[in-house]
Amino acid sequence: MATILAIETSCDETSVAIVKNCNVLSNFVASQMAEHGQYGGVVPEVASRCHLETVNEAIAAALEEAELSWSEIDAIAATCAPGLVGALLVGLTAAKTLALLHNKPFIGVHHLEGHIYASYLTNPDLKPPFLCLLVSGGHTSVIQVHECGQYTTLGRTRDDAAGEAFDKVARLLGLGYPGGPIIDQLAKTGNPQAFSLPEGRISLPKGGYHPYDCSFSGLKTAVMRLVNQLKASDPNLPIADLAASFQETVAKALTKRAVKAALDYNLSTIAIGGGVAANRGLRQLLKSAGEEHNLEVLFPPMKYCTDNAAMIACAAAAHWEVGDHSPLTLGVQSRMDLSKLQTLYTATR
Repeated sequence: MATILAIETSCDETSVAIVKNCNVLSNFVASQMAEHGQYGGVVPEVASRCHLETVNEAIAAALEEAELSWSEIDAIAATCAPGLVGALLVGLTAAKTLALLHNKPFIGVHHLEGHIYASYLTNPDLKPPFLCLLVSGGHTSVIQVHECGQYTTLGRTRDDAAGEAFDKVARLLGLGYPGGPIIDQLAKTGNPQAFSLPEGRISLPKGGYHPYDCSFSGLKTAVMRLVNQLKASDPNLPIADLAASFQETVAKALTKRAVKAALDYNLSTIAIGGGVAANRGLRQLLKSAGEEHNLEVLFPPMKYCTDNAAMIACAAAAHWEVGDHSPLTLGVQSRMDLSKLQTLYTATR
């Protein structure tokens, strides 16, 4: 496989990585958590400025760590969709400039496909078809992986993504931003059965419920009402129990849908991707469910759960192998369904 230098700037991490044969030679990540924490969430203009200030340093650091020269790089890749438009433009422009400067092919990568390929970084022998449960701050999807570039979205959230729900509930509990790691830590000492919270099922027009879609806005509202009720009798909230109960509800909803989809479509492997893949409660429930139903469950290492360029490079390498390159006229898109993925590439297969 090719040696790929990739740039990821879709949201609030500036990352540059070099990957060869699913082997990570370098993976530089500069987080903007401190910059956005004071606002309680990601501010697009701040994110773009931070990427501009950091991207050149990140490129240099990745090359230095990998101990490679430009002549040893086969192609340049960058995330082009979905994400914050200004942030995406920084990484895409840098990648296209490098491709022109060093006469290298350019490969645009869909951010969600990068999360699918995160599992390949530690499981290079993983073969489709398999199921991917993609859970992050902006996306929650159940995806059937057929082959490189060929995906079917079986289910998705109808409102808040799982990561968004963690952030909003953390704000309700006065825990700060980002919410996922804080709630996960508090849940260790809480009782997950302390409070009964709604799962958030999606009704079908002719009755019943969608088997793979989910909803978290109602769960967030239920937590808000519960907090208000508890405060009315005692201002000292049982924060750990609330965190544990909320986390357990989210993890159960995600696990139930992923396992059902895998069994319904006769898929023996579930690969997890996205920042919420680092959640301890979700990992425990999915591993237990996998053992119960004889399913292989793959979690990326913690450092590859959140946004990183190594997963983008791995996805780009797969497209390189099948002959996909992107034109230098390629733009960025804030939203893009995985079904439109092949529009990123010239028809070289």
